[in-house]
Amino acid sequence: MRLLHTSDWHLGRSFHRVSLLPAQAAFLDHLVETVREQRVDAVLVAGDVYDRAVPPLAAVELFDSALHRLAGLGVPTVMISGNHDSARRLGVGAGLMERAGIHLRTDPAGCADPVVLADEHGDVAVYGLPYLEPALVREQLGAEKAGHTAVLRAAMDRVRADLATRTPGTRSVVLAHAFVSGGAPSDSERDITVGGVAAVSAELFDGADYAALGHLHGCQTIGERIRYSGSPLAYSFSEAGHRKSMWLIDLGAAGSFAAERIDCPVPRPLARIRGRLEDLLAEPGLARHEQAWVEATLTDPVRPHEPMARLTERFPHTLRLAFAPDRAAEDSLASYAERLKGRTDRQIAEDFVAHVRGGAGPDESELAVLHGALDDVRSGGAERSGGAERTGGAEREVGR
Repeated sequence: MRLLHTSDWHLGRSFHRVSLLPAQAAFLDHLVETVREQRVDAVLVAGDVYDRAVPPLAAVELFDSALHRLAGLGVPTVMISGNHDSARRLGVGAGLMERAGIHLRTDPAGCADPVVLADEHGDVAVYGLPYLEPALVREQLGAEKAGHTAVLRAAMDRVRADLATRTPGTRSVVLAHAFVSGGAPSDSERDITVGGVAAVSAELFDGADYAALGHLHGCQTIGERIRYSGSPLAYSFSEAGHRKSMWLIDLGAAGSFAAERIDCPVPRPLARIRGRLEDLLAEPGLARHEQAWVEATLTDPVRPHEPMARLTERFPHTLRLAFAPDRAAEDSLASYAERLKGRTDRQIAEDFVAHVRGGAGPDESELAVLHGALDDVRSGGAERSGGAERTGGAEREVGR
């Protein structure tokens, strides 16, 4: 049986304020075409269909179109809810969709109710375990305690119990949305540690012929039969080195196994560049990034004038600008009070400017602004205190 494993579509998500809906539509076109060309027997979607619980209408329409096309091919789709999805909303109409071959698994109570598929080698039981928030599902699953490991173990115990009742030789596939130990996270996954320690052991999936995982956005292999497909698109610059893909899985007789990566279309490559502004604008080797989405980190000791405008002249798709000025090493043993000892307000303010610039203090025009601001503060304080800022006998007179 040939299975196509994908996850973490995050329909409706943007990338640094750039809409990704056109790129997500292109991915779904590619998914449907892959199903047709590779003669896929079933599609597995391991959660985070949407980017948020109440997705925008355009994202819902995209999802609806994809399901219609998959159903039109006569290829079953098994889909679970992830931690970004609203399980209740995603599961609306699940009973009706089942008749069209779209199998939504969003209720933890149904984790041991598989979609049973068949080929020339017999049955394949596909179990869908939606994202399990420990505090919400502990009692429902009869878990020993409210933790990710406990609730996932309870769900898998139910899966193994059901599998034991089926015809000998029945192959099994489990979809799960979780952080499995050994996986490499990126910056774009939502933290799930609220329910306790996030990572669970891969051993929880013992007994399954294949575990199709979702949640982590990098395509990776935890074990030969335990894999993340990753997200089809990059959703953070930390994914600049990712190869976005899906897994094409072949389950043969007696559970024999083969896996192949199917690349996803890339709307625009990502690039992370770092250095002084003038160097970034002149470096010939950076020409390959001129049409990429760019994250630039400037290391100039003094913040350059209009850096974003100048960067976008060469890199028009720069989306993120950060500053990490080269700075001289400081005495970490000196306390803050010691460093300020004997310094006037003006000197402290000037030193602060030099600190954030890595040693370059304010120029003449900046000094004038800085000193004027300090004078305004002093004069304002004197007015509010009724002249208490005056020196000598006048101040003492006010105090009587």
